[in-house]
Amino acid sequence: MPDSTVILDSQAIQRALTRIAHEIAERNVRSHEVVLVGIPEGGVPLAQRLSTTLKSIWNHAVPVGTLDVSMHRDDLGQRAAPQVHPTVVPFDVTGKTVVFVDDVLFSGRTIRAAMDALNDFGRPNCIQLAVLVDRGHRELPIKADFVGKNVPTAPSEKIHVRLDRAGQQDEVVLERK
Repeated sequence: MPDSTVILDSQAIQRALTRIAHEIAERNVRSHEVVLVGIPEGGVPLAQRLSTTLKSIWNHAVPVGTLDVSMHRDDLGQRAAPQVHPTVVPFDVTGKTVVFVDDVLFSGRTIRAAMDALNDFGRPNCIQLAVLVDRGHRELPIKADFVGKNVPTAPSEKIHVRLDRAGQQDEVVLERK
């Protein structure tokens, strides 16, 4: 039977996102060139929340897109049929600073796939990465620029980010087997 621990509650998630938004604002003085691209599932609501916070910091809207990476993964042959999500990138990424937003950074393979998928939409000036949880175990030389919380884990452990569930609080849970 799995043992689980809440590592971020709703308030901690909001504090982490507020801090990440301020770090994005500090690093990117050309605020009108910044666009956020959420990676389904968990990165999309996080990107939307970051956009709202950045709007209050910069006093202008920050565009948000959604980029499905399932068909760009290097492990397609090892998985069952991929669950494909819609890709919506309603802006030109050429010359922009694209901030990928995801919930958990693990091996780095999803972000590598995201970089491949982004090529279909133009050539950004810069790509940055914001994640709510970095759990380590990188298989590729990919590092997040903005991290909500570093959570060292065993490979057998799982991180569940639970957001926008009707009638329930947002939370991040570490599950041990």
